[in-house]
Amino acid sequence: MLNNRFFDKVEQKTNVKKEDIIALAKTLQNKDLSDEKELRNLINSVSKLANTPVSPEKEQKIIDAIKKDKVPRNLDKML
Repeated sequence: MLNNRFFDKVEQKTNVKKEDIIALAKTLQNKDLSDEKELRNLINSVSKLANTPVSPEKEQKIIDAIKKDKVPRNLDKML
């Protein structure tokens, strides 16, 4: 499980609260992230949560990275 330090770093960089991240994670538990429509919905949700627009090009790059399993497993090291 991620520790509070991780959530503090995320909140500092994005202004997204720990509770919002956990709520989003709970909605993902039963989602099929190999489904492109689900991925687009997720990206849209995160974009709104962080109040940061995502261009169609960037959205496609994110989808391609997820589908090719190019997303780091250890998110704590990304911060």
